[in-house]
Amino acid sequence: MEKLAQTRARLRDAKFTERRAELGEAALLTLAELGYARTSLREIAQNSEFSHGVLHYYFSDKVDLILCSVRQYKAHCVSRYDEVTTTSTTFAELLEGFAAALGETVRTEAPMHRLWYDLRSQSLFEEAFRADVAAIDKSLEKMIWRVLSRLAELAGAPVRAPSDVAYAMLDGLFQQCLLRHLSGDRKAIAALQANVRLVVAQLIDVPAPVAVPKRRRAAAIAA
Repeated sequence: MEKLAQTRARLRDAKFTERRAELGEAALLTLAELGYARTSLREIAQNSEFSHGVLHYYFSDKVDLILCSVRQYKAHCVSRYDEVTTTSTTFAELLEGFAAALGETVRTEAPMHRLWYDLRSQSLFEEAFRADVAAIDKSLEKMIWRVLSRLAELAGAPVRAPSDVAYAMLDGLFQQCLLRHLSGDRKAIAALQANVRLVVAQLIDVPAPVAVPKRRRAAAIAA
């Protein structure tokens, strides 16, 4: 009986966690549109298919809901860049894939990133946010470091800066681009991608293209 009760409790907890994840994902668009200051559980309920009572049952307050939503979204972002890292086989392929992924996520998911920066700013004032924001921030730093480490491996050269410094540089570029993009600057994404290439070149010795010796090239042409 005791084992059966424990099994039922685990299943109940798993279903509760799964339902929280579903609700958090469903509320993400509303949260991203309204931002932290203008969001409440009641407003989220009014802009979604879920009642205020349902949201209040699964989340203690809007802080709980926002953190759940942002954690899920950022975990998805991390997996996207990890895919680029693991599938690229050359330095140039990874660098261009990384730059392309950064540009695409600004282009298609700017409100989500705006919510993240809003939340990170609020953590300066709201202690309830700090532990989760720090954990999310660290996961993003580790993701950037995985990209840079793989680039360094492909280049056969070390990264010239520690993980936190490299992350701060690239995150700063991303946030700057996001602000410009949301302000209507059509060149913001292209500028981000160019600046990412520049920063990577400062952090890692970019391998030169393999040069074909003149004699070999002439023979190839003659053939």
